[in-house]
Amino acid sequence: MNYSKAHFIGIAGKGMSATALLLRQMGVRITGSDEGFYPPVSDYLKNEKIAFASGYRTENIPDDADVIVIGKNAKLVPESNEEVRAAMESGKPVRSFADLLHEMSLGAETIVAAGSYGKSTCTALLAWCLKSAGKEPSYFIGEITNGFDTHARRGKGNTFVLEGDEYPASNWDDRSKFLLYNARNVLLTSATHDHINVFPTHADYLAPFRTLLGSLPSDGLLVVSAEPHARALAAGLACPIVCYGLNDKANWHAENIVRGAETGFDLMRGSEKIVRLSTTQLGDHNIDNIVGVAAMLLEKKLLTPEELHAGMRTFQGVKRRMELLSPRSKVPVYEGFGSSYEKARSAIEATKLHFPNKRLIVVFEPHTFTWRNRAAIAAYDDVFAGAEKIFIFEPASQGAGTHAQLTQDEIVARTRAANYDAEAINEPDEALQRLSDVLRADDVVLLLTSGELGGLIRRIPELVETKYPH
Repeated sequence: MNYSKAHFIGIAGKGMSATALLLRQMGVRITGSDEGFYPPVSDYLKNEKIAFASGYRTENIPDDADVIVIGKNAKLVPESNEEVRAAMESGKPVRSFADLLHEMSLGAETIVAAGSYGKSTCTALLAWCLKSAGKEPSYFIGEITNGFDTHARRGKGNTFVLEGDEYPASNWDDRSKFLLYNARNVLLTSATHDHINVFPTHADYLAPFRTLLGSLPSDGLLVVSAEPHARALAAGLACPIVCYGLNDKANWHAENIVRGAETGFDLMRGSEKIVRLSTTQLGDHNIDNIVGVAAMLLEKKLLTPEELHAGMRTFQGVKRRMELLSPRSKVPVYEGFGSSYEKARSAIEATKLHFPNKRLIVVFEPHTFTWRNRAAIAAYDDVFAGAEKIFIFEPASQGAGTHAQLTQDEIVARTRAANYDAEAINEPDEALQRLSDVLRADDVVLLLTSGELGGLIRRIPELVETKYPH
């Protein structure tokens, strides 16, 4: 890459900021702009001394920028954004961050973690274990991860770990981002239908995954989950394939699981025990993630079993993925990333598994199009199975006019019709009071959202720590 100065429009997005950090580490000067940004991404940029403008204006674009990077956001279109319009008319190269990752990953031993769920955790696990063993990987993680200084790093080694998102690369390029990442090896966690606003049918959703796997070289590797839709995609490929899962139907699997504050299990390859691993991450879905990551790292001989054990044991988890938000309370409040049915179910099942004798209260926000679209209403029939009380926050409004949006009343009514104790919450102060009224000392609270719950994501843990301190 021969850029000397890059300007990022929408720099505070997680993928945009990660790419800006990678370029900065490569010696490129960075400027940018955004609005409505907040920590931790804004703190990462500040710590790296990357200044950016608040708000979008034509004059934000430096005359000496030799490339302009524009994020994938509904607000970043030339029709309504003067800075984007100026960029398009400037004559300067305009790129997506996926385009830049394509250039950065050329010639690298790439490992792309892809799937409808689990990809952020698997990417972070791969990077953490390699980094902990001193292998100097490059990595691009689409979510903020505990223990990492930043969510992207340009390492000295030849391995480049990338979170592979199936979402379109930009507002002008409909290709899935992961098709640009020069994948040599893929860890495929799942392929259940998601992003129905972009992929109306499951067949539409699977198409880019088929293209990704079909592009793998004969000396690459596919590590694929035993999840049926993912496993079906592996048929007929030219590259080596290994399957992983929780039971011995998969070649790489877990046995002798002992669950607790630290969960331990034997990592098996067929009938052979490779190593006993331990983790502080909650839920069987995280054991599944660990088995998949272990299969990739050991099959590629990137780590020894001993190095793998050390890395897994010290991994602190991806933020918002079963993250404990109330350490100073006897009532655990966890945040699960509830952007899809499968992610919500995994979070609920993990909570019930680790706290079987506690009453589970779920606070849910239908934030993604996947939850707000009328075609998804049947998911509310059983997604909350295991929860004793459900509070449903008002649906996000951004983009409501672009699809068949459900109302909050419709969501609550459907949930109640399935015999769940559900109620609507809206104004944050009233919502806190209502939660306080029903909260007991033996409860566990799970916040399910990919948004902010109108600020309740921070205020509920504060309430719980005040009402039921250790």
